[in-house]
Amino acid sequence: MPKGVELTNHNLISNITQLDCSQLQITTPPTETHRDCMPALLPMFHIYGFTTTVFYAMKGGTKLITLPKFTPESYLDTIVRHKPNVLMLVPPIVIFLYAHPSVKKEYFKNLTTTVCGAAPLGALDEQKFREKVGRNIRIFQGYGLSEASPVVTMIPKSFQGKHMGSIGHPIPNTSVKIVDINDPQSTHLGPNKTGELLVKGPQVMKGYFNKPEETKNTFSNGWLRTGDLAYYNDDGMFFIADRIKELIKVNAFQVPPAELEDIIRDFPGIADAAVIGIPHPIHGEVPRAYVVAKQGTKLDGNVLMDYVEKKVARHKRLRGGVSVVDNIPKNASGKIMRRQIKQMYEEKGV
Repeated sequence: MPKGVELTNHNLISNITQLDCSQLQITTPPTETHRDCMPALLPMFHIYGFTTTVFYAMKGGTKLITLPKFTPESYLDTIVRHKPNVLMLVPPIVIFLYAHPSVKKEYFKNLTTTVCGAAPLGALDEQKFREKVGRNIRIFQGYGLSEASPVVTMIPKSFQGKHMGSIGHPIPNTSVKIVDINDPQSTHLGPNKTGELLVKGPQVMKGYFNKPEETKNTFSNGWLRTGDLAYYNDDGMFFIADRIKELIKVNAFQVPPAELEDIIRDFPGIADAAVIGIPHPIHGEVPRAYVVAKQGTKLDGNVLMDYVEKKVARHKRLRGGVSVVDNIPKNASGKIMRRQIKQMYEEKGV
């Protein structure tokens, strides 16, 4: 059973207030002649949709066009008919918007701001979306989790387009640090060093409902352990590497699946991709890719493996092979369900 996250009224109101600053202005206040419009596609039972759509957007007076679920036809029809100024997205929909042949540049003529969260949006995906839109817009990629109501970091206005793929820096009144996952003292690491992301702030949860032991293990000296690997560059901009639990352990090396997925999605003819670790008698684990081909495209797994090999270190090669599949299983917020893919591999060997 999933853990129940206890968020107080103070947690939620704090997070909405933290987003209400000039550098993170997602929507504009309504006037007598204008009101921002936004399709409300994110599931409202998920913390991303709950906070950003139900609370933040409605607080700002934004016009919301609700959709029961995502289908290419209904979503594009909504964009064409209502000409939204703001889009709240997850990476799979960003990829759909820049890659699908039926999406036209003119659909975005009123778009000023996009927010992307729930899973990392790679630099290449952000770049391709900007190219599809064809003009300068704000893309607020952020990072959050249910335990933090959810927003922890976001790319500010002043850094737009300068650090593509970045989740930005901490939002107001929030502290974060990067620590070595094997360091019991949780000593803060310097720039460009990957470690676990820890968080402090008024948006951090009370705890897990009726699970005192899990709550205790999730905090370290008052810091929330996110379970996510990240680093920050010399400008203080943060980047997500991957989930600690999803790292592929090749010999003594750790391989983040998201890094390989970003490279694979840039290969011609690929619509989507997922990478998991599979057992290997010599290396312990090796990466295996699952890819979805664009319509009318025939993929050669060996060619893709050669392409990746030229771009990564030896231990990150796709030694586990490539499978072409019809779709990548994802949850309601757009996160890849790697456990389901691993189960398919264990049961069927593909």
